[in-house]
Amino acid sequence: METLIPTINRLQEVFLTLGAEIIQLPQIVVVGSQSSGKSSVLESLVGRDFLPRGSGIVTRRPLVLQLVNVPPVQERLKIENGNGIKQNAQNSYPGVKAEEWGTFLHCKNQIFTDFQEIRREIEAETERGSGDNKGISPEPIYLKIFSPKVLNLTLVDLPGITKVPVGDQPKDIEAQVQEMILSFISNPNCLILAVSPANSDLATSDALKLAREVDPDGRRTLLVVSKLDLMDAGTDALEVLLGRVIPVRLGIIGVVNRSQHDINTQKSLEDSMKDEQAFLQRHYPSLVSRAGSRYLAKTLSRLLMHHIRDCLPDLKTRVTVLSAQYQARLNSYGQPVEDHSATLLQIVTKFASDYCNTIEGTARHIQTSELCGGARICYIFHETFGRTLQSIDPLAGLTDLDILTAIRNATGPRPALFVPEVSFELLVKRQIKRLEEPSLRCVELVHEELQRIIQHCSSFSTQELLRFPKLHDSIVEVVTGLLRKRLPITNEMVHHLVAIELAYINTKHPDFTDAAQVSASVNSQQAEALDGGKRWKNEKVTEEKAAAAGFGSPSKGQAINLLDTAVPVSRKLSSREQRDCEVIQRLIKSYFLIVRKSIQDSVPKTVMHFLVNYVKEHLQSELVGQLYKQPLLQELLIESQDTAQQRTEVAQMLEALKKANNIISEIRETHLW
Repeated sequence: METLIPTINRLQEVFLTLGAEIIQLPQIVVVGSQSSGKSSVLESLVGRDFLPRGSGIVTRRPLVLQLVNVPPVQERLKIENGNGIKQNAQNSYPGVKAEEWGTFLHCKNQIFTDFQEIRREIEAETERGSGDNKGISPEPIYLKIFSPKVLNLTLVDLPGITKVPVGDQPKDIEAQVQEMILSFISNPNCLILAVSPANSDLATSDALKLAREVDPDGRRTLLVVSKLDLMDAGTDALEVLLGRVIPVRLGIIGVVNRSQHDINTQKSLEDSMKDEQAFLQRHYPSLVSRAGSRYLAKTLSRLLMHHIRDCLPDLKTRVTVLSAQYQARLNSYGQPVEDHSATLLQIVTKFASDYCNTIEGTARHIQTSELCGGARICYIFHETFGRTLQSIDPLAGLTDLDILTAIRNATGPRPALFVPEVSFELLVKRQIKRLEEPSLRCVELVHEELQRIIQHCSSFSTQELLRFPKLHDSIVEVVTGLLRKRLPITNEMVHHLVAIELAYINTKHPDFTDAAQVSASVNSQQAEALDGGKRWKNEKVTEEKAAAAGFGSPSKGQAINLLDTAVPVSRKLSSREQRDCEVIQRLIKSYFLIVRKSIQDSVPKTVMHFLVNYVKEHLQSELVGQLYKQPLLQELLIESQDTAQQRTEVAQMLEALKKANNIISEIRETHLW
């Protein structure tokens, strides 16, 4: 189990080299209020002075501290000289002659053997990231310390919880610090080391309050009661350390921090630990074996190892899942282009195939939120266009006055004995003309859908096409140009369909059954006219009176007033006029329905033949003819900067995940128990 913490350290290094931590690794996060003694606790774990000191807020950036236990310098030299001792895997820096040293992630290949230089580098890096006037920053500083005196640990020192902003700190400094602390301790794989001074009420501890928010059961929280020697005379922290005031599941450990006088007089940490043990022996003899900095270090190492052991299965699963995800992302970006001709032909062929499949309904990526492709074209033909035609009234816009005017205009100066056929043709052509506008609108809707399929294929079907913006834009331009070229041809053919219907009114159409009935009616009228001259004469007189009463004018609806008397706006039709109107209306309706049925059937066929099918058949040849040109190949297949950068980043992350998987796999199952 001793190898677990170094393993986590190696995992952390693997991911930090990429500047991102996508996996929440087990670590210990130190939380406490400002001047609660956090820094002193950390220095006691290391056994050296290396953290910045001062009044107010000193820790202004998270400090990720990795403690690595290494053999003493003499033993390491023997290892390096090959005196039969197997090299320790933890000796990551062969050739270092110092007993203890440190390294920073931001200072690659630079070794610090003077811990005062480590302190100055922390201060300098803090000022670079947070300013020199008490500002804070969430960007961590990564420090690794190698020493034979430390136990393997990974700790994170966070800024102390503060209440009042000072210097250039923002007004919401308290909220910012708490948000930063919560971002670290919310990690379910971390242990929380809550530091609270003994000379303050534990019930008001900010560190415990934040720990309880993310760890209500206390499974990840360890409490350190610092500054035991600063309690008021006659009081002690025995009840607190025994967990009788506030119980903490992982335990409560009391420590004695170095005083400011000890720091000023440069009292060594070894002497301070001896004095700590003497103080605990005098004041807490029953707890001396379960208190102090040395016991804290052993406890933290033990808890972290057991915590890593518990987290390792989930960690391995997480690495495996992420590896599969990043491998899929890398595959989606494709490989760098080597053969430009083959790549272009492959992409063009794939796009043309996906475009046609979307129309046919056989595409791999089928939308479920809305109709698209061929399904929408079918909807346009049979729902939108069909219903529009069905909604057109065959007699809309035709009044009785229009019909009677057409009848009189068709007879010229001679009075009409029968309903003239010319008036029927004139009126029915006017109604058939109304079918042209919805037919042209149908063509426009199909054209718009064919345009939408271009974006559908670009977004869903041909992911590789997005790698090459210029090629994508060129394909869109070529397909759009092809559709634009076919649109007027299709419109002209649809216009011809209506013109063909207008060119010849086929009254002998087999479905035009009303024509025979009207013909029989006309013959009956003719017989009545020959046998009933008197009745005809009376009707003629009636018609002439009606004409004199306000009809028969050259202009529709207005009679010439010869007597300067009021002209009636409307009048009641005679029985013959009523009969003539009904005949014409019946004929128009019957013939219009025949033509409408024909248009409803022929327009979709025309659109499919001249637009949809033509584009399907000629799309690939058009794309190849326009784009497959040697001078254009290099230019069209230039990858976007985002794609190239993302491929590099994903490849690096995938390599890091593979390394992490190998590191975890090195741990045998027997090491976990």
